[in-house]
Amino acid sequence: MNRTLKLLVFSDIFVLTGFGLISPIMAVFIKENLIGGTIAAIGIAAAITTLIRCILQLVFAYIAKPNHRYAMAITGTFIIMTVPFIYLFSTNVTHIYLAALVNGIGAGLANPAWFSLFAANLKKNARGWEWSIYSSSVGIGTAIAAFVGAQLATRFGFQPVFIAVGVLSFVGCLILLGLTKKEIADHEIKTVSAKQKLHSSHH
Repeated sequence: MNRTLKLLVFSDIFVLTGFGLISPIMAVFIKENLIGGTIAAIGIAAAITTLIRCILQLVFAYIAKPNHRYAMAITGTFIIMTVPFIYLFSTNVTHIYLAALVNGIGAGLANPAWFSLFAANLKKNARGWEWSIYSSSVGIGTAIAAFVGAQLATRFGFQPVFIAVGVLSFVGCLILLGLTKKEIADHEIKTVSAKQKLHSSHH
């Protein structure tokens, strides 16, 4: 794995592992602690996030240029980072819907950039291996976080867990700052050069 891939993987480990802390407790938090919290509200919040993410990632992937990927990845991750702090101060289910909307916007912005950067930096003969490293690392981290998050919420309540998620997401955002515009630009030049050579070899 090159440096860019490592930064992308470590960033996602922190962000997704952080959110893994709250995945097993959100339903209980919404239903038992918020005004208007119901099982239906849990499904509505999930639907908002998924729908907004799916629509926006198509829009951003279509209109964005390669040199926008750095800003998109950073900005989207930063937006996602604010979600657990919205949870922290939530008193009714409307706040959860707002958090779901913000989460969808952040993911819709970050996902196209993240996947584009990741795919562009895969080694030609090790793509499956490098994707598997990412998937397994994030999966193991999320699994551990789900267990830990439930234990923390049981012992200390929801607020410390939300703070922990926010901190982990912030670290993930800082890791992405390790990606430099120059690094991405250099890779774009190499990619364009390789495409030109491939094109010329067919003529």
